[in-house]
Amino acid sequence: MLSELEVGTTGIIESVDLPPSVHNHLMYMGFLPNARVEVLHRAPAGDPTVYAIDGLEIALRRETAQAIQVRMTRPVRPSATETARKSERKARR
Repeated sequence: MLSELEVGTTGIIESVDLPPSVHNHLMYMGFLPNARVEVLHRAPAGDPTVYAIDGLEIALRRETAQAIQVRMTRPVRPSATETARKSERKARR
């Protein structure tokens, strides 16, 4: 499940098991079979989680992410977006 991936890892979408209206909306944003999705970060309370897919950053609640089946790929280096955010936070201090 997408919700089980750790921050900094990627997965390949295998299937999406959601009602048609939600499924279609996610497909429009790039949640398609064989698409690569990266876990960018989680909210402090653990929900929602922000994912990168097809050039977009999308926050999904855990219950939605649990309906998306993925196969895990190897861990990735921090994305350029995440690296830039960390640099901005350090600069503000």
